Amino acid sequence: MIRINELQLPLDHPAEALRPAIVARLKIADAELLDFTVFKRSYDARKKNSEITFVYIIDVTLRNEAPVLKRFARDHNVRPAPDTGYYPVAQAPADLAERPLVIGFGPCGLFAALTLAQMGFKPIVLERGKDVRSRTKDTWALWRNKVLSPESNVQFGEGGAGLFSDGKLYSQIKDPKFYGRKVMHEFVRAGAPEEIMFVSKPHIGTFRLTGVVSSMREEIKALGGEVRFDSRVTDFMITDGRIDGVQLANGEALHSRYVILALGHSARDTFRKLHERGVYVEAKPFAVGFRIEHPQSLIDKARLGKYAGHPQLGAADYKLVHHAKNGRAVYSFCMCPGGMVVAATSEPGRVVTNGMSQYSRNERNANAGIVVGIHPEQDFPGSPLAGMELQEQLESRAFELGGGDYCAPGQLVGDFIRGTASSSLGEVQPSYQPGVLLGDLATTLPSYAIDAIREALPAFGKQIRGFDREDAVLTGIETRTSSPIRIKRDNVSLQSLNTQGLYPAGEGAGYAGGILSAGVDGIKVAEAVATAMLADLQS
Repeated sequence: MIRINELQLPLDHPAEALRPAIVARLKIADAELLDFTVFKRSYDARKKNSEITFVYIIDVTLRNEAPVLKRFARDHNVRPAPDTGYYPVAQAPADLAERPLVIGFGPCGLFAALTLAQMGFKPIVLERGKDVRSRTKDTWALWRNKVLSPESNVQFGEGGAGLFSDGKLYSQIKDPKFYGRKVMHEFVRAGAPEEIMFVSKPHIGTFRLTGVVSSMREEIKALGGEVRFDSRVTDFMITDGRIDGVQLANGEALHSRYVILALGHSARDTFRKLHERGVYVEAKPFAVGFRIEHPQSLIDKARLGKYAGHPQLGAADYKLVHHAKNGRAVYSFCMCPGGMVVAATSEPGRVVTNGMSQYSRNERNANAGIVVGIHPEQDFPGSPLAGMELQEQLESRAFELGGGDYCAPGQLVGDFIRGTASSSLGEVQPSYQPGVLLGDLATTLPSYAIDAIREALPAFGKQIRGFDREDAVLTGIETRTSSPIRIKRDNVSLQSLNTQGLYPAGEGAGYAGGILSAGVDGIKVAEAVATAMLADLQS
């Protein structure tokens, strides 16, 4: 198979235009082209006011590839295609009695359990929250009726925090073994749109993800795995530096020498218990800030010019960064085109925001986190859990400023930049539910973060015209951009540095950020567990 990079076609080209374009690019007869697959499709909008083109990466099968590769030997855009298939590293013996435990059923736990089940290891998944459909009802209860279920919400339950998000499936991680392709392939097999295999910034959206996740759960069960909901882990049985099992909230003890910690970034009680039990934990950087909302039409026009609203392009996104004078980096985070700002707390008496889009991305507003990076040594020295404690303080303050009923504090961008409280909305209507209480956001974050964001917003307005418009809305606060801790692991075995058999994984452990990278990490850790279990059997 041969891979062609940088094959460009007009935005409105018909589907049948691909084949003659491939034939012309390779300078071959049409009969020589046996088959082709679109590996990736993106668009080049650098000339948005004159022409936007689709840019393809195509994998082709020819009758005779050798002479073509020889002819294009000096052309870096025509090369042998890499093998992106997935090959299991192990197969469990049929009589294997011991079963690995997977704690958490977000993207990382989902793919760890699925990969183990496909290799015959019959994992037991322990998820503190509910199944995907039940947690959806509980989440809507907060958004519509201000009723929080601490164990079933945006953060906890089947599908993890990624379920109530934009469903983004792209990442900048290094992926030499193409585990990301397996993630996409499994999603498609479970009912996700086939286009996620090739569009440059794929996403699924919450409503579609619910069916995909439940279908994957059923496959795990069909392969001999077990998924237990309402099963919160309250303690860890560790003897002489080796994990031996876990204790559940209902008093049950489950024994296993192979435990995958696929915690989300909000499992604060579990972080505390791990630290108490002596598992090596360290503080790590994360970011805090607000959600900002604009009309999606403003973003479309700024990014796509005359092509704004083109059905082939959909809602436009953006990615921004500003280095403030006080040394802080301010950047956009988890941009959600045509989406909404959502209540994302998992704890009573706290307010947290996040962004979410459906597959259609057709809501009126665009939103993104505008966040400031903070660092352990500089901003929260001391205990490894100090960053988590800072998050808790900020979220409690936001709850207070929002009126104490899970409404969120908000402010217009113009007022925020001037340092004056807001009292009325303009054209931009905030999408956050249960609601937004306007006021002054200056006391919601540390002063260095407020100063940096005030400086960044006008700078972003120079990159995207209208970004700093007076009536754009800031909603507070965004604190759970990533885990505030890292449960360190060995680079080779992927086990905890000081607790054998414990495999920290995914976003909560500090090794992923988003659905795709968490899924990839789940696959890697599942392979490490399978390899270790077989090695222990043979020793």
